[in-house]
Amino acid sequence: MDQQKAGLCLSVLFFFLASYLVTDTWLWGYKGKYTNLRHWFPPKELVFTQKELLQYDGSDPTKKIYLAIKGEVFDVTAGRPYYSKGGGYGFFSGKDASRAYATGCFQTHLTHDLRGLTKQQLADIDGWASFYRNHQKYFKVGTVILDPIDPASPIPEDCRQPVAAKPSS
Repeated sequence: MDQQKAGLCLSVLFFFLASYLVTDTWLWGYKGKYTNLRHWFPPKELVFTQKELLQYDGSDPTKKIYLAIKGEVFDVTAGRPYYSKGGGYGFFSGKDASRAYATGCFQTHLTHDLRGLTKQQLADIDGWASFYRNHQKYFKVGTVILDPIDPASPIPEDCRQPVAAKPSS
């Protein structure tokens, strides 16, 4: 039995060593969520109000950067150049902007209001949430308590509405 254990240990050691020699990584090039220690040892889940989440919008370089999708809050601090103020995705930071992930309207749709979206758009939002859940460097830290949407309020206006044609001369 001890010989079997020794053989198993040598096999595991060979697996990791061979991987490192061939690919310069310990897991044959795999770079998914399982290589992030936070996946195995997650932090205690935090609960934010929308106002509290806004403190983590990337404007303060000493604070982490969080964003939310459908109420799930993710730490995207590892992507500070992208998610801080002025970064290409900075408008997502510090809030739940689920609607904008589906519509691409980054001016009027930075909201968690999902009313009026198609099944495909809702699936797209789920896809983005999955992206953050399974990312190597980003990870879930908690949830945000979202303010209820008044059903009588207007649905956010689409920023890509066709412009009326110019009158012919």
